[in-house]
Amino acid sequence: MPRTFRHTVLASVAVLLSLGCAFAQSAKDPKPGGLKTPTPKDTGDQTYTIPIVAEESFQAVMARDMKEKAGVMRRQQALLEARYDLSNRPAKSMMAGGRKAVQEGVRVKLPNGVTWEQLAAMRPDEIREKGLFPQGFLPLPHVKHAVGGQVFPKMEIDEIRKQEGRSLERFDVDFDLPEHLLPEFPPPIFLSQRPELGDVSQGKVLTIRNFFEIMNGKLTPVQMDGLRQLLTPFPQAEFNATDGRKVAEGSLGVTCLDCHVNGHTNGAFHLNPDTRPQAARFRLDTVSLRGMFNQQIHGSKRSLRSIEDFTEFEQRTAYFNGDIADAAKKGVNEPDRPTQVAMMAQMQNMFDFPPAPKLLPTGRLDPALATDMEKLGEKVFFEKGQCATCHPPPFFLDNNMHDLKVERFFKPQTINDQAIHADGPIKAFTLRGIKDSPPYLHDGRLLTLEDSVEFFNLVLGLKLEPREKEALVHYMRAL
Repeated sequence: MPRTFRHTVLASVAVLLSLGCAFAQSAKDPKPGGLKTPTPKDTGDQTYTIPIVAEESFQAVMARDMKEKAGVMRRQQALLEARYDLSNRPAKSMMAGGRKAVQEGVRVKLPNGVTWEQLAAMRPDEIREKGLFPQGFLPLPHVKHAVGGQVFPKMEIDEIRKQEGRSLERFDVDFDLPEHLLPEFPPPIFLSQRPELGDVSQGKVLTIRNFFEIMNGKLTPVQMDGLRQLLTPFPQAEFNATDGRKVAEGSLGVTCLDCHVNGHTNGAFHLNPDTRPQAARFRLDTVSLRGMFNQQIHGSKRSLRSIEDFTEFEQRTAYFNGDIADAAKKGVNEPDRPTQVAMMAQMQNMFDFPPAPKLLPTGRLDPALATDMEKLGEKVFFEKGQCATCHPPPFFLDNNMHDLKVERFFKPQTINDQAIHADGPIKAFTLRGIKDSPPYLHDGRLLTLEDSVEFFNLVLGLKLEPREKEALVHYMRAL
């Protein structure tokens, strides 16, 4: 971070901390015209929503959260079951590591008495006025949206506890989606500088305990130290040693690869740091780090211009909800740009896509290897489906942000404490290796590739035939 910017941030933090002390003092000794300690109700529509000085003891907060947890989870489960078919329906196609089958079929439930073909024939304003937009196509709320924060699937929680004795289990919420709808675990690791090695993960999750023995002889010293830092826990809003945490015992924090496990993803989610107020923030599904070497913008909303920028600022945004005062309280990490940041960025640039044996170097299908359905899917992808507009080969992204204007199809509303509103421009993500990365869209609202095809068919008015939709799914699985 440039020195002048660091001084500005530190000065801002000092002011905010002093205001926190003033809030605390005025609560103890209220005077006419004095400041009142902010509460979540008071600050729910404000920029700063987290009191710097705790209003009640950690033990009291934990007891209340634990008491309310069952109700929170029941409410989210009811929402999911109303929106989706959550059953385990594996396809014949396997994910890249061969450890898990891809889930198949449209999972979004239609409104009663309406077919996909009937919906596709309607105008957006007609769907909006009749309230016929499928609920599963609306933004998906965080399991506890008013609080937010990182939430990890049980498979990741169990593995990190086993290897490191570090807890990623929150006392206020659990992960909400079934594990069969998530990426394979542990995901394979492919290295861009050593593609001939294939999966180098040995079927293990990389942690600070085992990374050296797994990667020794495969990485340079710079890459190895970058990996070490990506596996080192640092304080985060919900995982730290202060009274603002959501874990029972004081925590060292989380690592970059707790979410981006093995340089990929495990489906962990939190809220985007770039929107206020709290209700307007959207759920953010963890993206894969595969293919970062060819990506020019980073972050769903922030559009950071380099992986170095993303690495440097991630702990002030995703880690602390974009709140510099909260970061100062809980233990922000400010890695040195020329050395630490550069090493972490270089390691991230080593995570490659899985092999795609049916693709030519240009990114087009090899006609000698592709099936008829895959060939038809490719034709739809580049022509009627308009997919290549935002996802051109060979890496199937255009390094731009796009606004689908989905708000044309629904009326503003509040669902499970989330204000459902226009998303605005969102980064287009790569489709290479896409079968390995469910759920889909920036907030994970689309559980399968079939859901994704139906979503874009409706939102973009493509009028795809059933066979064209099926072919498009076959083609994307080949990427």
